[in-house]
Amino acid sequence: MQQTASAASALVPLNEVRMAQLDRATEHLDPPFAVVDLDAFDANAADLARRTGSRATIRLASKSVRSRHLIRRALDREGYRGILAFTLPEALWLAREHEDVVIGYPTTDRTALRQLAKDERAASRITLMVDSVGQLDFMDAVLGESRPDLRVCIDLDASLELAGGRLHLGPHRSPVHTPGQAAELARTIVARPGFHLAGVMSYEGQIAGLGDNQPGSPLKRAALRAMQRFSARELAERRAAAIAAVEAVQPLEFVNGGGTGSIEQTASEHVITEVGAGSGLYGPGLFDFYRHFRPRPAAFFVMSVVRRPSDRIATVLGGGWVASGPHGKDRLPTLSWPRGLRMNPLEGAGEVQTPVLGRAAHGLRLGDHVWFRHAKAGELCERVNTLHLVAGGQIVDQVPTYRGEGHAFL
Repeated sequence: MQQTASAASALVPLNEVRMAQLDRATEHLDPPFAVVDLDAFDANAADLARRTGSRATIRLASKSVRSRHLIRRALDREGYRGILAFTLPEALWLAREHEDVVIGYPTTDRTALRQLAKDERAASRITLMVDSVGQLDFMDAVLGESRPDLRVCIDLDASLELAGGRLHLGPHRSPVHTPGQAAELARTIVARPGFHLAGVMSYEGQIAGLGDNQPGSPLKRAALRAMQRFSARELAERRAAAIAAVEAVQPLEFVNGGGTGSIEQTASEHVITEVGAGSGLYGPGLFDFYRHFRPRPAAFFVMSVVRRPSDRIATVLGGGWVASGPHGKDRLPTLSWPRGLRMNPLEGAGEVQTPVLGRAAHGLRLGDHVWFRHAKAGELCERVNTLHLVAGGQIVDQVPTYRGEGHAFL
């Protein structure tokens, strides 16, 4: 597939010229609608591959994209290999086309497990995530013994634990934290009929998912950076020991780690063969606050001005597409265009209306478009059926999201 942007070693933030081009290209559309800037998308894809280097590949996190067309576009690039899916039904759907799909989270979907066990082709393409013997027991209870071997991956906890485990920094994912625990689970898998141990995954959310240049207190930023440096050193040592312990039981096909925010660091570890990434393709609002990289904003949603309560306030219909996660301002959408808009702190982004203030609000008329970015990447696609793709200043395609194809996998 032909790409529309060359690799960029340093990315630039959203700029007025580009936004004006996108606005002109879509001015005939009625909001709400979503837009992906393909030039920015391709530049981000190239930069993710550059940051990964030559010794590891990128496994594309599908939940951060949620459009089969754009998943294909990214996977057609050099440096990308395989998909990191988020549910088994999604993996079964994607495996009709893609040969290497790892599910990032354990599943208890009985219907999907039975479908997987009846489909040898899918079973050879899909790798399930496990972090306990109980999950093996569950699958055996659902499926019985007459089935193809199920490929499994061990989820190694990558969080930072201090004070004997009383302080936990990072996502609460897997109970498998130490090399000994990883090796014990590996031995159980290898000895158990009906399962094949294919890989190990570990996601360091306290590093990859937390921008180290957040606005606010300099002391908090300094503390966060110190924690991330310490956590990276601790994890690199523990992950290497865990992989050595597991490979003493059985050689692995892949070792996955990291995320968009930690690519360089994770890929530099000698045991890592691939990194999981996807959010950096869209460049959502949560990725505005990293020192070492800055993706181009590539995915937007657009709302229409429907009220003028005063000459200094314009109100758009809707806009409250708030991201999942802990409650905070960083979960709100970001105003992107026109420049100079800000939200009313007393109302924020609302379900049915969002008042916008600032110098640009004075010139907005009824029917004018206001551009937002979602705080998280793929969640935008849960709100729309279609993505309008713009390249070279014009709409070049219109493609469905998962939702637009009639699928809701969460």
